[in-house]
Amino acid sequence: MKRRSFLKATLATGAATVAVSAGLLTPTAVLASWNKKAFEAKSVDEAMTGIFGSANATASADVKLVAPAIAENGAVTPVSVDASGMKGVESIAIVATKNPTPLVCEYKFSGGAQGFVSTRIRMGSTQNVMGVVKAGGKLYKAEQEVRVTIGGCGG
Repeated sequence: MKRRSFLKATLATGAATVAVSAGLLTPTAVLASWNKKAFEAKSVDEAMTGIFGSANATASADVKLVAPAIAENGAVTPVSVDASGMKGVESIAIVATKNPTPLVCEYKFSGGAQGFVSTRIRMGSTQNVMGVVKAGGKLYKAEQEVRVTIGGCGG
C-alpha cells in the first residue's frame, strides 16, 4: 500500500470517528429503512399498496420521467424523476412493471427538499417504467416504455 493512500484512508476514518463522537453524525440518521413487503411484492399493485397504501396514481404533467427509449444494456438503465415543480413532495418511487420485483427504489423527502431523483436501474426486458410521486397526500405518476436490447435481470 502506498503511503499517500494509507494517510488518506487514516484521515477519512479519523474524521468520521470525530463526527460520530461529536454527535454530528448519528447512525439513526444514516441508516435506510426497509419496506420488506413492498420490495418483495411480485406485482405493481402490491408494491404500490405496500409503499403508499394505495395503487391509484393519477397521470400528471408535473411529474417528468426521463428514461431512454432504447436501453442497450438493461443492467444499467439511467432514469430520473423530476417533480421539483410540485409542492409538498413526500416521496418518489421508481417501478419497472415487468421485473420479477417491480419496485426498484423509493426515496423519502422531508422539509423543503426538492423532488428530484436520478439513478440507474436494472431491467430484465422491454417494459414500462413508472415514476410515482406522493405530494400533498395524493399520488401522481409518469410512465414510459423502455426497450431493452440486453436484459439485466438474468436475461
